[in-house]
This record gives sequence, C-alpha cells and structure tokens, in this order.
Amino acid sequence: MKAIYLFFVFVILGCQPALAAADATRSATFVDEKTKTLNTLFTELKRSRNNSAAEQLTTQIWRQWGDSGSDSINLMMEWAQRAMGSRNFGGALDTLDQVVLLAPDFSEGWNKRATLHFMMENPVKSMADIERTLALEPRHFGALAGMAEIFRGRGEDALALKAYERALEVYPMMRGAQQAVGELSDALAGDRL
Repeated sequence: MKAIYLFFVFVILGCQPALAAADATRSATFVDEKTKTLNTLFTELKRSRNNSAAEQLTTQIWRQWGDSGSDSINLMMEWAQRAMGSRNFGGALDTLDQVVLLAPDFSEGWNKRATLHFMMENPVKSMADIERTLALEPRHFGALAGMAEIFRGRGEDALALKAYERALEVYPMMRGAQQAVGELSDALAGDRL
C-alpha cells in the first residue's frame, strides 16, 4: 500500500512542473489573444463616428476587460458587483482586495475597486487604484473618466479637463466626456478673463 502511495506522490509531484508550464502557456495565449482583440476594438472605436456603433464597440471592450482568464477571479468579480449593487461595501471590498492580490495584472480588478472606493467616498484610495488600472491599461476610458470626476470634485478643473481629453483620444464618441470638456473649457476660459 505504501508503495502505491509513494508511486502516486511521485507521479503527482513529477507532473507539477509540466502542469505549471501548461498553465503558463494557456495564460500567455489568453493574454496574446485578448491583446489582439482589444487592439482591434480600440482601432475601430477611435475611427467610429457613429454613436451606436461606438457603444457596441465599448460593450465588447468592457467584456474583454471583464474576463480575467480565470473562472475563479471572474466569479469573484461577479460577487463583488452584486455586493456593490446591494451596497454591501465591506463584502465587496473584501472580495476585490482578494482579486487584486490573486490577479495583480488584471486591470479590471483594480478599476472595480477604484469604483468601489469612489462609491465609499474615498477619493484618495480610488485615485491610487485608477493609477494602477491605467498603468496596466492606459486606454481604460472608464478609469480616465473616473479620474476626471475626482479632479472635478476637488475643484481641479484643468486636471479634470486633461483626463477627459485623454479619454476622448481613446473613445472620441464618449458623450459624457464631450459634454464635460465643453463645460470645463468654458469655465477655464472664463477664469482667464
């Protein structure tokens, strides 16, 4: 019996490097495919001059951003979203803390936690997570809009304007950002007079 047990331990332990290598290959393939898909979607989004088409593209982009490549992380993101929806901020924060710990390169985990911090009226922590999101995905127009809103809330209109302009470079048809740029430009021009 002991010999059979040792045989299975040997086989299982001997397979660990091979399993880890297979996971790494799958992960690299997933990241490569996701990057290619996002690059294509962002190219189309930048060219789009039709609001309906742009919204369809952003839906696809959000879907790509929301897929971590891990069923467990994706499930945790769903739990966090449900907790946020029911205003269970503590539960959502605990879950998102685990997401960013387990998947530190998953930009949407950081972005979702930034949104939660914003909802919890903690702009300093929200901004820190936005910065991490943008370090991982500089085209994250949602994070850029969130950054702009934090700046705007602080009365830092020039910085808010720059953040909205960055969002529009990526997503030219972003209506909220277009409107905010107009309002902020007018306000800043009035300050100069």
